[in-house]
Amino acid sequence: MTKNEAVKISPLRESELEEAVRIVRLAFGTFLGLPNPMEFMGDRDLMTPRWRARNTKVLAARIDGRLVGSNVITRWGSFGFFGPLTVLPEFWDHGVAQRLMEGTVKVLDSWKLRHSGLFTFAQSPKHIGLYNKFGFWPGYLTALMQHAPTTGALASNGSAPVLLSTLKKNQREEAIRGCARLTNQIDKGLDLSDEIRAVLAQGVGDVVMIDSRAKFNGFAVCMIGPGSEGGSKTCYVKFGMVRGGNGADVRFDRLLDAIEGFAVSYGADVEAGVNLARRAAYTRMRAHGYKAMTQGVAMHRPNGDKFNRADVYAMDDWR
Repeated sequence: MTKNEAVKISPLRESELEEAVRIVRLAFGTFLGLPNPMEFMGDRDLMTPRWRARNTKVLAARIDGRLVGSNVITRWGSFGFFGPLTVLPEFWDHGVAQRLMEGTVKVLDSWKLRHSGLFTFAQSPKHIGLYNKFGFWPGYLTALMQHAPTTGALASNGSAPVLLSTLKKNQREEAIRGCARLTNQIDKGLDLSDEIRAVLAQGVGDVVMIDSRAKFNGFAVCMIGPGSEGGSKTCYVKFGMVRGGNGADVRFDRLLDAIEGFAVSYGADVEAGVNLARRAAYTRMRAHGYKAMTQGVAMHRPNGDKFNRADVYAMDDWR
């Protein structure tokens, strides 16, 4: 039996979640050279909330029944991405990642997406080479930005931003539809409705909106709290965008203000990713005090810019 044949791929079981979280910390912490790899990302959890969401599938890699790796595959309507793909360090170079990718591509293909993507280490030929084998092509860099706001500004029209969780059920559903209409403007079929519902249902964050009661102009999916993707000290912007066209720069500034106000209410910093193809969005974030803590490369299947374009005022993070 070859190394690849020894690796079995199937859905991750709930009973394996704790070990999957441990592997994520150990794998990334080891790769990044942390003195204590298990301290990677503190109390943040990139696995459990995603496993519980309806718009994801989580694959497990096992050898002789032992969990040795996993991968999370996320669907946002017509777009899908995957990660974190992690393998126990003692099983690196044993074909585990290759087998996880084979299973991942099957899932992505079954969803009949318009396109899919991932975020990986730009400095690692090994990672880029693996994903390139499966049809993913590197595009622009994505900067992972951090900001420590001290105050949260009101919107320029004097009205405070609205949190989706505070709306009545019928208003909430209309707002979610408004989010889908906005995302469809930058990429046909792009839809975070299930992502948003999962965040609210699990209590792992909220959606910050501007102009929700009139013309819907922008929103941001923010993860925060112990055990969430952001953890207790970070307001993690999984996705955020504003309506494009005239005045988009002003709207984006207002959304950043609203996010910062939300973060301040938790005593947290803000973390958000932005693809460098979105030059105006990146420039506005820099003007607000955001600084890049690291950067990686976005890879696409099929090759193309999709919603990583200069006219798009959006933030997202495909980790």
